[in-house]
Amino acid sequence: MKKITIGYIFNEIKPKEEDRIFFRVAKEKGINLVPVNTDKYLTEGDIEEKVKKCNLFFNNSTENISIEITKTIEELGKRVIEPSKKFYYFEDKWMFFLKCKRHGIPTLNTILLSENIPVAKDELKDFNSWPVILKRIEGSNGEYVDRAENLRDAERIINKFWKRGSERLPIIAQEFVPSSSYRVTVVGNKIVQTALKRSKGWKCTGNYSRIGKFKTDKELEKIINKLIKVFGISICGVDLLKKDGKWLVLEINAQPGLDFFFSDRKRLIGEILDFLKKEAKN
Repeated sequence: MKKITIGYIFNEIKPKEEDRIFFRVAKEKGINLVPVNTDKYLTEGDIEEKVKKCNLFFNNSTENISIEITKTIEELGKRVIEPSKKFYYFEDKWMFFLKCKRHGIPTLNTILLSENIPVAKDELKDFNSWPVILKRIEGSNGEYVDRAENLRDAERIINKFWKRGSERLPIIAQEFVPSSSYRVTVVGNKIVQTALKRSKGWKCTGNYSRIGKFKTDKELEKIINKLIKVFGISICGVDLLKKDGKWLVLEINAQPGLDFFFSDRKRLIGEILDFLKKEAKN
């Protein structure tokens, strides 16, 4: 029986521990994993050769170049998990909010701010939710996210974002919810891991003071099932907050971190590979 061959997109000078586990577990499961390292020199011809070999591709890189490689592979006729079109909502925080709102998925109250600062200040006055969280519509790992206590603070943060970035990207304002951060990792239609992130500060990104697991409830499972259906995503990490005992969806990560619990990483990678193997046969 012919082996399933899956292209593995990553971006490293050399494979890191997670990448090595993917290749090791793939071998154990009888899957031929073909590396596509976007940090290396890749011609269109190189990509075409890999497309000929592979039944399916899996993008495990968060770098922007990986989305272009994904588009190239799709243009050459092969499927990638996750497809490039999914990033329209995951990479744009305003569009993510709008889609959640449209489909009745509970999320944070959010407004899109004008690029005219006096107008933005008026919008924040009308929003009237202090402190307020300011975010660029694009960004990861808590970059370009800050908390404003008042209008003067908000103006300072907006100017800081525009000064730091190479582009003057739009900014959203969101209500501040004092909550621990809850992560649910999903593979296929199944919740495969939960992680409760507690931080000493207001922001639950980067290093955490404490991390543990939590039990899901029926309401959370209902929200996750709806998210999967609405956004059409197969492998993801969902970040949530709690307000007055109710779940609020913060964002979806198409390349979820698998290192919240190092002892559990091999199992999660096995779950992903089993799902990819099944999808490659379809």
